[in-house]
Amino acid sequence: MKTNYVPIDYENVQPTDMGLLRDGSFKVRLFLGPNQSRIPVSLATALQALGRDAEYVVLEAAGSNALDFHIAYYVGVLSAHEPSAFFHIISKDTGFDPLIQHLKGKGVLAQRSTRIADIPPLKPDLFSTSDKQTEAAIAYLVRLKAAKPRTQKTLLGTLHVLFKKELSEGQLSALFASLRKRGVVTIEGTKLSYNLPTVP
Repeated sequence: MKTNYVPIDYENVQPTDMGLLRDGSFKVRLFLGPNQSRIPVSLATALQALGRDAEYVVLEAAGSNALDFHIAYYVGVLSAHEPSAFFHIISKDTGFDPLIQHLKGKGVLAQRSTRIADIPPLKPDLFSTSDKQTEAAIAYLVRLKAAKPRTQKTLLGTLHVLFKKELSEGQLSALFASLRKRGVVTIEGTKLSYNLPTVP
């Protein structure tokens, strides 16, 4: 199975969706500046759940673009050892884009995303079967926990955004009907309730 490395530019992006990386062949490298001595407990807990697949890389000294250079160095070293790996750089810094273009020219799989949910293996397949769309919707609702939509209108809007606004009204209605048929969503009046699978 292809290894997916996820170097995170923590000076630039503070991800809240680290839990999405729990299942799969992801190896996280969280790059911290020398002055970033504290991280949220939720992030530390999510990283701890990844075990050996998560590491902190703390810079010893500050400097202009120092963290970016460190990420570039690690991507280079790791790609030399694992040429078939895929590198998902998490950063809003477009300065990585020329490096990524160069890596692709050398046959190294790499891309930049501004959030973990946009990593290709985690994104729902928009053109897949309706069953797979339903499975993707259920998985997303599970991740929302207490923040799940409480009305049909809000749920349809949430699913519209999940699938990048590329599903038609008919497809969204069919997806909602599929969720109801599976007993995942129940509607009473205007209010929704959920019977979602539990995540261990």
